Amino acid sequence: MKAIRRFSVRPVLPETLRPLHRLARNLRWSWHSETRELLESVDPGGWRESGGDPVRMLGTVPASRLADLAEDRSFLRRLTAAADDLGDYLTGPRWYQGWAAAGDDPGPRAEGAVPSAESVVPYGRSAVFDASAPPGGSEPPGGSVPSGGPVLPGGTVASGGSAVSPASVPPGGSAASGGTVPVGGSAVSPVSVPPGGSVPPGESVPPGASVPSGASVPPAASAPPGASAPSGASAPSDASAPPDASAPPGASAHSGLPATIVYFSPEFGITAALPQYSGGLGILAGDHLKAASDLGVPLLGVGLLYRHGYFRQSLSREGWQQEHYPLLDPNELPLTHLCEADGRPVRVTLTLPGGRPLSARVWQAQVGRVPLLLLDSDLEENGPGERDVTDRLYGGGSEHRLRQEMLLGIGGVRAVRAYCRLTGHAEPEVFHTNEGHAGFQGLERIRELVADGADFDAAHEAVRAGTVFTTHTPVPAGIDRFDRELVARHFGDDAELPGIEAERILALGMETYPGGEPGLFNMAVMGLRLAQRANGVSILHGRVSREMFAGLWPGFDPEEVPITSVTNGVHAPTWTAPEVARLGARQFGHLPDGELWELRRTLRKRLVAEVRRRLYDSWRQRGAGTAELGWIDGVLDPDVLTIGFARRVPSYKRLTLMLRDRDRLTRLLLHPERPVQIVVAGKAHPADEGGKRLVQELVRFADDARVRHRLVFLPDYGMGMAQRLYPGCDVWLNNPLRPLEACGTSGMKAALNGGLNLSVLDGWWDEWYDPDFGWAIPTADGEAVDETRRDDLEAAALYDLLERRVAPCFYDRGPEGLPGRWIGMVRRTLTTLGPRVLADRMVREYVDRLYVPAARSHRALDPSAAAGLATWKARLRAAWPGVAVDHVEAQPTPPSPGGAAELGSVLSLRVWVRLGGLDPADVAVQAVAGRVDDADRITDATHVPLAPASDPDAEGRLRYEGTLALDRTGPFGYTVRVLPVHRLLAHPAEAGLIAVPSRTTSEAAGVLMR
Repeated sequence: MKAIRRFSVRPVLPETLRPLHRLARNLRWSWHSETRELLESVDPGGWRESGGDPVRMLGTVPASRLADLAEDRSFLRRLTAAADDLGDYLTGPRWYQGWAAAGDDPGPRAEGAVPSAESVVPYGRSAVFDASAPPGGSEPPGGSVPSGGPVLPGGTVASGGSAVSPASVPPGGSAASGGTVPVGGSAVSPVSVPPGGSVPPGESVPPGASVPSGASVPPAASAPPGASAPSGASAPSDASAPPDASAPPGASAHSGLPATIVYFSPEFGITAALPQYSGGLGILAGDHLKAASDLGVPLLGVGLLYRHGYFRQSLSREGWQQEHYPLLDPNELPLTHLCEADGRPVRVTLTLPGGRPLSARVWQAQVGRVPLLLLDSDLEENGPGERDVTDRLYGGGSEHRLRQEMLLGIGGVRAVRAYCRLTGHAEPEVFHTNEGHAGFQGLERIRELVADGADFDAAHEAVRAGTVFTTHTPVPAGIDRFDRELVARHFGDDAELPGIEAERILALGMETYPGGEPGLFNMAVMGLRLAQRANGVSILHGRVSREMFAGLWPGFDPEEVPITSVTNGVHAPTWTAPEVARLGARQFGHLPDGELWELRRTLRKRLVAEVRRRLYDSWRQRGAGTAELGWIDGVLDPDVLTIGFARRVPSYKRLTLMLRDRDRLTRLLLHPERPVQIVVAGKAHPADEGGKRLVQELVRFADDARVRHRLVFLPDYGMGMAQRLYPGCDVWLNNPLRPLEACGTSGMKAALNGGLNLSVLDGWWDEWYDPDFGWAIPTADGEAVDETRRDDLEAAALYDLLERRVAPCFYDRGPEGLPGRWIGMVRRTLTTLGPRVLADRMVREYVDRLYVPAARSHRALDPSAAAGLATWKARLRAAWPGVAVDHVEAQPTPPSPGGAAELGSVLSLRVWVRLGGLDPADVAVQAVAGRVDDADRITDATHVPLAPASDPDAEGRLRYEGTLALDRTGPFGYTVRVLPVHRLLAHPAEAGLIAVPSRTTSEAAGVLMR
């Protein structure tokens, strides 16, 4: 019979075993091997049956076993040590606290910068990483570095596995000649300033930009909030940022470190025991939280608790994907209620159209030092539709998804406010939205400020200042877009955010730019309009994003669109095999070839056993009897080259590219001397019939008796499978359509375990590919190649690489029977690529380049400053139609007859500009010069400020003058532009306004050095 109600009965642990509860409910166990091993030893059988979930396991441990453990002195000593270690981890100073206490600044990195191999040790002593030390490896003042940190050459201790160079400039200090300006500027690529040159007006001095002695910072180009002008540079008195309003605990007031950063994501992949993820976005979010915890970064996560999570996948006898949605009981998960002081669970309530309430309770998971708040609408007081808002991840139609995203954003901010009120946690200064799903968080914060007396525009400026937006998709189809009327119906006096005009809300997300669809509300567009700082997740993806969203900044070239990039990273303690972690202390650079090769074989052998077990279970689910599955005992071989391919199954990832020439693939699999074997896994979205057909096509090929021992498809890809798959594969295959892979971190996880990459140059592999780390699949991504032809060409290139380079390298054995070239590549992957792909590197970049500048901007835009900036922008927009470059004169020195100039000559510019009633201090006039292509587009541009040289003439025009040094040969050209400038702008393109010469003016000015 079926129960009419389900509930959990928790065991009462003996007093001496009470610390087990705390260890099980803090998800640090999922990446801390000593704690995990302790928990497993409580009941090894129960651990296996629970799928490695300690909360579930503790609920089933027999009372007799608990009584035995309560008297086991050896176990109790281990338990005490683990509890003490967790306490030290949660309360001790780590990288962030060391930085704050020392007033030190590791220095921001430019886009794409990575620590050198010499400065980073990928593996620590007892664990893979320890993020306890402050930057530079120095000991925090007044305290010692906790044990377990990796030791760098020279004896210093790295934090989190990576060392950061000592700061050149303390936060709030000044840079010496040739030094760097500290964190606090814009999050865009640094401005290059040549010795003796000057910072172009409108170009703020970004973090890390080198400003040599003698360079001038013109009044129009004030230093950003929190930055100081370097020695020898002049800056006006109004260029300094307002003093910080507050500083986080342990931080000096000048450090600019945010007290709290809130991180919103629709999914979080922390552990298989908390199944609230579908793919890369959630795994990335989980790794972000874990790395922030290890580094001591004061992050606070916000998401939704889906009662069915994402679907579980199985296969029919015919190989068709089938979805199952298990019901998750929050009481059986590592979660606790967020409660009011009187013990009542906190309720967050939204108003839906017609005044209907949508209520949610708030659950809390503890991810190391990071609290994670998850909102759950499955409450009896909700109506059926409202109760199901958090039923499934990425389920339902447009209205369902819109309500999920309103609850995540608006409800998420309200949950954060309740959490801070009840716990005394510092209020957030920075709000980071991981993709556009949580974009409504900005609207809720605007509502809060409007309720406190601000007008909408001032509130908008204040909210933007403290917001960071990360885009993860390189294709418009991957963005949530809603019908305009659907969105309008959910806001207003009888719905959510009363008091704010629906048209103001709609304007933030409408695609009002060339190529956009005016009837759609775009969540990524709203995310960009509500955030002063935005980034893609690899250098290539940043470039693609700038092109994709260039319409929001009309008149600017894509390379000037204010979207930077922070390349994703992966959390090594989560994704590194224990054997690799243990050997890491011996430094892979010195490990004998034989031991390194034996390690790889051990990992491959474990994967073979795991594959056979999962394949057997899958076939039983498909209806096969035990008697017909004896062949599974011969599936895969621990001595055969093993290739892995596992990911979601949208069409652009090309799951079936390997099947393009089935006969050729079969020959590769069955080669008598150099065979390969392939393990494949992946899920298609439940609504993606095309993706399901791709899965079925692959499964049917894998079912063929000729090759089924060499190619395997494993259903139900998730974190548990991935943690065995990545270490056991020799090669990780990735063949997306370039440039549609935003980053793609699966190959990074393989690299941490010594796996080599075989990939299209897309995402992270495009910037970090090196022949020492693997192979690049050539692409045929020209416009003249159709999709079918492209797949044929790239599949052929893949087969060629496998036949001629990959397999021979693996099987080419030296005198000692070892593949020397292969082992060398594995070694260099571990020692050189491993340090680059770390999540702690990624989080440090977010802190250096985005969080600290955002916190300083947030503090600078107090109500008065925000109102002033909003008023200034309104005046600017009203006057801008009257701003024009009216006339340009150019005079080369020495004279250049025939229109050609000589290298080393100087071009004197005189430019007459109409300002439309604006003050000269509101604008910067620049010459933009550089080489030109066949279409006269300027490439590799240099920006040179032009200075006002006259009072307004009779026509109200001002004359600006300056000189261009002609320091490059070949086709060369220039133009002139006018930009708005203000000390509170983070980027010269932020206002989206630019004035350039008309065609007539351009023709009169001429083109140089053609």
